[in-house]
Amino acid sequence: MKAAFSVFAGVLFFCSSLFAQVKSPEQFLGYPIGTKHTPHHLVQRYFEYVATVANDRVQLQQYGRTNEGRPLLLAIVTSPENRNRIEEIRTANLKLVYKSTTTPVNKVEQQPAIVWLSYNVHGNEASSTEAAMQTIYELVKDQSSCAEWLKNTVVLIDPCLNPDGRDRYVNWYQSVVGKQFNPLPNAREHQEPWPGGRSNHYYFDLNRDWAWLTQVESQQRIKAYRSWMPQVHVDFHEQGYNEPYYFAPAAEPYHEIITNWQREFQQEIGKNHARYFDQNGWLYFTKERFDLLYPSYGDTYPIYNGSIGMTYEQGGIRAGLGIMNEDGDTLTLRARVAHHLTTSLSTIELSSLRQKKLVSEFSQFFENAISKGIGTYKSFVIKAESKKQEHLNQLLSLLDAHGIQYAVGASGSAKGINFYTGKEESFSLSKEDVVVTGYQPNSALLQVLFEPRTSLSDSATYDITAWSLPYAYGLQAFASKDRIIAAEPYKRSPLTIENTQYGYALPWNSLKSAVFASRLLQAGYKLRYAVESFAVNGKSFDPGTILVLKTSNEKFGERLFDTIREWALQDQVNLVSLKTGLVDKGADFGSDKVVSIRTPRVALLTGEGSSSLSVGEIWNFFDRQLSYPITLLNNSSFSTADLASFDVLILPEGRFRFLDAKENVEGLRAWLQNGGKLIAIGESSKQLTKLDIGLISRKTDADSDKDAYASLRLFKDREREEIGSLTTGSIWKVMLDVSHPIAFGYPAAYYTLKTDPTLFEFLKKDTGWNVGVLKKDVALAGFVGSQLDPKLKDGVLIGQIPVGGGSVSFFADNILFRNFWENGKLFLCNALFF
Repeated sequence: MKAAFSVFAGVLFFCSSLFAQVKSPEQFLGYPIGTKHTPHHLVQRYFEYVATVANDRVQLQQYGRTNEGRPLLLAIVTSPENRNRIEEIRTANLKLVYKSTTTPVNKVEQQPAIVWLSYNVHGNEASSTEAAMQTIYELVKDQSSCAEWLKNTVVLIDPCLNPDGRDRYVNWYQSVVGKQFNPLPNAREHQEPWPGGRSNHYYFDLNRDWAWLTQVESQQRIKAYRSWMPQVHVDFHEQGYNEPYYFAPAAEPYHEIITNWQREFQQEIGKNHARYFDQNGWLYFTKERFDLLYPSYGDTYPIYNGSIGMTYEQGGIRAGLGIMNEDGDTLTLRARVAHHLTTSLSTIELSSLRQKKLVSEFSQFFENAISKGIGTYKSFVIKAESKKQEHLNQLLSLLDAHGIQYAVGASGSAKGINFYTGKEESFSLSKEDVVVTGYQPNSALLQVLFEPRTSLSDSATYDITAWSLPYAYGLQAFASKDRIIAAEPYKRSPLTIENTQYGYALPWNSLKSAVFASRLLQAGYKLRYAVESFAVNGKSFDPGTILVLKTSNEKFGERLFDTIREWALQDQVNLVSLKTGLVDKGADFGSDKVVSIRTPRVALLTGEGSSSLSVGEIWNFFDRQLSYPITLLNNSSFSTADLASFDVLILPEGRFRFLDAKENVEGLRAWLQNGGKLIAIGESSKQLTKLDIGLISRKTDADSDKDAYASLRLFKDREREEIGSLTTGSIWKVMLDVSHPIAFGYPAAYYTLKTDPTLFEFLKKDTGWNVGVLKKDVALAGFVGSQLDPKLKDGVLIGQIPVGGGSVSFFADNILFRNFWENGKLFLCNALFF
């Protein structure tokens, strides 16, 4: 412990002080920083205290709240002179982005640099929030030499991006640690139980959500971020406790649109950090592991918004207050805080020294975006499709949140990459097509989010390599290298719904349809759905159309349809008025091809063995989007006897031990025979092969017996050799049987995001239904290993197997991946309700 204290003291050369009027965190909290984990409410109190005592330099804002109600904070720290005109500085900075006025070069260079420091996005990477408190103290303590930096720099400090996850970890750790911490790695205090504190309330990894904005914390943070648009952003993390410190420059691959200046500053910041780490004898590494490609991280999202985005990683996951690493040294929380404090202050120091260059390059970034467009494609065209209107509205809402501009009104013809085929084609433009121009301030972000295929300078990446939004939202789009002019604002058509005395048809073509059906079912309405297409009163309807008829709903009285119509207008859901059950084409509404929907009782298996991220995706989907009740069952205490209370059991990604026991398998089969519905997503679908229901995994491992020398390899190639049999997030065309209820609401092809090799043999005719299959198409986007690529073909990814009165539905890929793959969500609703 003595070594940790001396190390921490070594940091203080940054900002010497003659005397301090502002209390240090130790003076305020009553314990030295790093000797305890500070719960969020005390972190909040300290920041409120500093903002009160040093209000001539500090302003504290609450920009939102978490799912559990904890405040999300942003401290603005600068010189007294800048503090007095802080709103002027903020708005002037935004003018550099949106070019609402022309700013002279000398005025640009006078604009303070804005540095945003984000701490503790992963709740159990706990050292950075402690460092945030020490950082703000070093900046504002009386007579601090850091004051010189603040004359031309505004520092924004978010002390904890994930308060719910942090408090989950801190409260658990405080409950298991003794009077003295135990440094042995196998001690209980280093064995965090499921789901851990890394994620937010819904078990989401907030560091993968910057671009997708599926979580309330992300939504509120991006609104605050875009109101400032900093020149520098740092995301503070921890990695395995045996690792030394990581800081910029980042590893390859860099996305090709990252500018030379953004690369150069990463080099400069690395040298500045290394200077201090070398003085203290601390180990570190750079240019390894953490790349700059996937757009939804806390380093890449800022980069694609003109900033210098960086990740700093301190060894420390599972470390608690102290842990013995593989070298036999004890890594303490005190030392981890010192390292993060050092890079925090070093970042501010260099940003102040390079303020003019930072601001001028930032301004030029957006000047180039508006005048030249960034990247290969200068226009993206989203085709107008009446059945995909709600998909389009969802996507445009996301673009609005990121400030990405779009318009309609184009005409004529153009040429571009067709997302559905991956080939360049000519296409016609209609005035309803949405055109997203590359000549706009957010050109770089647009390019990265929409480009049909991302270029890779190195296939060894940290995350997925494909994410293009037209695929994620299931929309036909074109990427053109030409500038396509569209100047009319996009307007959503007003919704009108005719009155009825017979019934309403709810077209089943988007998640919004399912959400409205969920609302009706929970209110007690009896719903039916058409198994086949039909036409009535001159209008055509697809399979899956929901019917709300007077039959079986008489209990709602005279206002039956008035209430439904009011709800539909409130939720902006299109309903079609019906006058008769005698159809022009197809089955009449009394036919057995029009089936009643019961309100299913749904359970989700969670706990040890399941992926907390997958559990969170499903839980969040039901709770926040579908608004449908779901019971979370604990895998450790689960038995098939529990299934008597449920109609549907969902298996998230994971490996479930109960399927290893013969009696459990027999109990599950009995429940299925009696009408139960089992839904397996992603990795868990592979375990269904144990049920002896005809599901067989398709072998995708590389054949090694063709080459006698295949087992001979070089040690230095060991990491890259593994890549050959992997896919790190690739997009594939899946052909659908749209007559099957699981595919209701979909066109003939679906585009899946594949993150592993899972594929099954085609189901035999007497076994089940091959609903979604891979044929011989190649991946449209993303990396696929050379050994795996030729084997991902001729297999089933989506299927359903009848078992007695019940069924097993499986999805080999995660149809809810990070909850941003919007086009996969209707599959789950289909498996649930039909």
